[in-house]
Amino acid sequence: MMSKVMALIAIVMVLAGCNTVNGMGKDMEQAGEAVQRSTK
Repeated sequence: MMSKVMALIAIVMVLAGCNTVNGMGKDMEQAGEAVQRSTK
């Protein structure tokens, strides 16, 4: 039972981490686009 709980916690943390990285990637992409617009 304890190993199932630990596995569930690990899965949730991995999914949350992926979501955070994905959001950070979008933010960086928007910043890059803003720089490109300002140089035109």
